[in-house]
Amino acid sequence: MIGRIAGRIEARGEGQVLIDVRGVGYIVHVSDRTLAALPRVGEAAALFTDLLVREDLLQLFGFLTMQEKEWHRLLMSVQGIGAKASMAILGTLGAEGLGRAIALGDWSAVKAAPGVGPKIAQRVVMELKGKAPSVMAMGMAAPAGSVDDTGDDTGEVIETPARPAPAPRGNATAEALSALINLGYGQGEAAAAVAEAAGEAPEAETPALIRAALKKLAPKG
Repeated sequence: MIGRIAGRIEARGEGQVLIDVRGVGYIVHVSDRTLAALPRVGEAAALFTDLLVREDLLQLFGFLTMQEKEWHRLLMSVQGIGAKASMAILGTLGAEGLGRAIALGDWSAVKAAPGVGPKIAQRVVMELKGKAPSVMAMGMAAPAGSVDDTGDDTGEVIETPARPAPAPRGNATAEALSALINLGYGQGEAAAAVAEAAGEAPEAETPALIRAALKKLAPKG
């Protein structure tokens, strides 16, 4: 399994980039959101990757974070979701947006992705809701990085296990989720509260996010 690729961007196209790694060009398919975040042609880039293997096809898909890659892997496990639909969903919502939508049961947000109908969107939310807390806890703290800036244009292709461990430090959403779970709340209810709070205040730091989520978990009436 090719788990990460790093090199120089030789070309950019619709939904894909060509990355030169030591003289070998790899076509890597990416979501629109990831493509927009990548540097310009000629600059260094690195992506976590997932290799799709079929009898007549080999396709490499690239992701900026392990969280994004894990959501792609889970989306592909849902009946009716192929690689194209998965990348459309991630391109529309992003990894964190998808996590919030699934944790909150908001299938209409998933349906906003091109080519995804209501039945498929509902199936995604229903089948993956139990997985949302663990993926959200991965946070955004494991970027693929880039080739070093020493002027050496030799890239690398690293083979890794199918599910490498995420970096230990998470973002505010992951830290808030972890804190609530440590306080004794169930993963599902904690994830839904954090997702709702993060949706209302995307720039909130961890303490503020925890306070907002606790308010949502407080007994009503």
